[in-house]
Amino acid sequence: MKRTPSKKSGAEPKDRKEPVPKVHRLDSTNPKLKYIGGSKFDAWNNTIARQATGSIWHGHNPDAERIHERQVASLSLLAGISPNDEFEGMLAAQLLASHNAAMECYRRAMIAEQTLEGRKENLGQANKLSRTHATLLEALNRHRGKGQQKVTVEHVHVHSGGQAIVGNVEGGGVLTKSENQPHALGYAPDETLRSQNAEREAVPVSGNGKR
Repeated sequence: MKRTPSKKSGAEPKDRKEPVPKVHRLDSTNPKLKYIGGSKFDAWNNTIARQATGSIWHGHNPDAERIHERQVASLSLLAGISPNDEFEGMLAAQLLASHNAAMECYRRAMIAEQTLEGRKENLGQANKLSRTHATLLEALNRHRGKGQQKVTVEHVHVHSGGQAIVGNVEGGGVLTKSENQPHALGYAPDETLRSQNAEREAVPVSGNGKR
């Protein structure tokens, strides 16, 4: 009597086909939505657009016209920000989301039937979201190079008869520190100084004399 070989437990049948790996092809030849998501790949731009419009609260049982109107308005905001790369596209979408969430919290805080505790909670969340919104806007401006620039003056040359101002230049303004640096003021040789007594004669001061 012949025995049939028993199959090992867990062994896969030989005729089972392996799944064909899916190849993701990235196409950057003709992006049409770069002004929305900032990328040369529309796959990313479409994702940003869907995430941005998904952050909208339409209320209970909204009609199709209202949904369409708010979606167009959201995409118009992204287009107005006009992101230059994927990072700016993310920030633009988060700016929209934080704005939508903050405004919804403000709206809920003003509901007539809202309790005092509920109003306090909604206003607190709206305040946090508004600060987040400001931080995101600052990050976007900094990424675009719109942050405040600072120029520090390190060397000062005072010419004869001239006057120098020593300080840190910030945003076009000058913070003077001449009171702490007496060498900042230069006098021309043989300049005359008027004494406190008007009847006295002018006193000549030599450029190399002691002061």
